[in-house]
Amino acid sequence: MMTRTPSKTSLAVLLVLACATLPLVGPTVAHADGTSAVSPPGAPAPAAAPAPASPLPNVTQVVTQVQNFYNKTRSFKSDFEQTFVVKAYNMTKRSKGQVTFLKPGKMDWTYADPAGNRVVSDGTTLKVYEEANKQVYEQPVAGSQYPAALSFLTGQGELSSSFNFTLYEGDGQFQFPGGYVLVGEPKTPTAAYTKVLFYVDKQTFQIRRVLIVDGQSNRNRFDFVNPQVNMTVDPNQFVFVAPPNTTVVRP
Repeated sequence: MMTRTPSKTSLAVLLVLACATLPLVGPTVAHADGTSAVSPPGAPAPAAAPAPASPLPNVTQVVTQVQNFYNKTRSFKSDFEQTFVVKAYNMTKRSKGQVTFLKPGKMDWTYADPAGNRVVSDGTTLKVYEEANKQVYEQPVAGSQYPAALSFLTGQGELSSSFNFTLYEGDGQFQFPGGYVLVGEPKTPTAAYTKVLFYVDKQTFQIRRVLIVDGQSNRNRFDFVNPQVNMTVDPNQFVFVAPPNTTVVRP
């Protein structure tokens, strides 16, 4: 394998990998969560969001319920759909695959589209493999910009320690009926993101969507589809060996 030193990158960008770039069509409609919906040309403006039907619970109570759910979760597996919006170019990159987390500290993002891409951590080293370019980015997890938005899933972070939260109903502007939206601003500034939105199921307090917003207003969204928790996971899943003739990129 060949080795070279990369320019500075963030995990939020690396997770996008080599997705196909699709230009947005029609005007975009901005929402309070920092997201935007794409409207077809000539579409009328959306109606204003209705007022909440009942008072919101205490934000601390909701954060505690979410943390309790994941404190009891040893493993997590789900299909995912990823949407990365590049603000400066009004472009969207989409991808999908399956993700697995195993405490402590292990994760595996296996991409079906673009096929062959992987993001793997064995708890010590983070590896991001790009199939099209035959490159693998390697760096210690401790030195990466691994976002707290995802690290708590591996048992390495506490939401209340990482963020100051504001709580919203999921209905209306957030387009997440039957749920809450926790908007988190990092307590310690980071180059990886300026805020993270957690979309929480009201019944289970499981997070079904994560939206990461960075300093350039780019938005990296992960939707978890058919999630499963506490299933048996083979630890060897988190051991990744790059194919021959792969260029290794290290900080």
